Amino acid sequence: MKKDFLLPDIGEGIVECELVEWLVAEGDRVEEDQAICDVMTDKALVQIPAVHAGTISRLYVKKGDMARVDAPLFEMTLADDEATASVPRSDSQQNEATENAETSEGERSPGAGAFGEATCHAESPEKAFAAGNRAVASPAVRRLAREHNVDLAQVPGSGDKGRVYKEDVEAWLAAQGAPSRTESAWREPLSGVRAAMARHMTDSLTVPRFTYCEEFCLDELLALKYRLTPEFERDGVKLTLLPFFIKALSLALSDFPLLGARLEGDGRTLVYEDGHHVGVAVDTPTGLLVPVLHHCEDKSLLTLARELTRLTEAARAGSLSQAELAGATISLSNIGVLGGTVSTPIVTPPQLAIAALGRLQRLPRFDEQDRVVARQLMTVCWSADHRVIDGATLARFNRCWQGYLEQPGRMLARLH
Repeated sequence: MKKDFLLPDIGEGIVECELVEWLVAEGDRVEEDQAICDVMTDKALVQIPAVHAGTISRLYVKKGDMARVDAPLFEMTLADDEATASVPRSDSQQNEATENAETSEGERSPGAGAFGEATCHAESPEKAFAAGNRAVASPAVRRLAREHNVDLAQVPGSGDKGRVYKEDVEAWLAAQGAPSRTESAWREPLSGVRAAMARHMTDSLTVPRFTYCEEFCLDELLALKYRLTPEFERDGVKLTLLPFFIKALSLALSDFPLLGARLEGDGRTLVYEDGHHVGVAVDTPTGLLVPVLHHCEDKSLLTLARELTRLTEAARAGSLSQAELAGATISLSNIGVLGGTVSTPIVTPPQLAIAALGRLQRLPRFDEQDRVVARQLMTVCWSADHRVIDGATLARFNRCWQGYLEQPGRMLARLH
């Protein structure tokens, strides 16, 4: 008996996703729980497994196209029926299936979770190369390679463990005498993370927002960071300023819980979460992702630093789970790492506020005796939902947060 397999509900309200890679071909025999394909949702790369053993008889969605939840993804003849029923094929169909199977031989990967439990595909570079020399690259890079008919296995990767970037593909094309995208028109439909960002930013236009900026003096915080760095290094953790900002934000939220609430869809009900869940924007090869550090009120600086490193690496590898991308009550965007000083971040519903951290600068300022002194300064810009947050409330909240950062001894006194 032939049976259609429907794309399962992956969660988070996702209704469609891009089919990045088929890991099987028509005519292939598959086992229960064997990985069938990789799909890119709004936020992460997810692997879809088979729920029955059998033979793949039809692939409904082409690689690079969008697959819809609850719509047929592939058709298979169930294993229990293969002994008593077979599907006749013409010679040309049989040859085509054989060729497809040979083509995909080096691209199959081991099984994943059961139906309804599609898991994020976080295949390590070593395993990827062991499983048929499959190149390690993001979906955007794979799309670029497909458009130029490039075999990624032939492209030398400049990234860690041989990861192939867009620049590597373009350099390979230039070496082959093929036109790069700078020499010819190149069109790419929005999909995956960038399509999600387009939708979310469009939705944010319904929010009446305002921006508030302030200059932070971080001399004392930097001195504390330098003193703590060796202690963190002994635990194998790189210490940056961001864990301090997150912890101070959590302390400020304890005094101003309104900033960590969310506004429900009817725009008339505020919901206060049971913890401080801070989203941190991460620049990745596939676009902007915002992993979430949950319950920051219960985490130490060391735990926050370790978790921040793990989530950042997972975001750039495309291996974040849906749970790690959901539930933020407030967000931080560290635009300063890219050189920016002032920004107007976009607050996205149902959150009520987001802060953008600018570049740290050593600038001259006057001290209390009117002498010119050097100060380590950072401009921080907030955007807030003006339906709930007014300017005075945001200013007081920011002053509280700023106080913990400019006088970190006060922050340490409240840690537990």
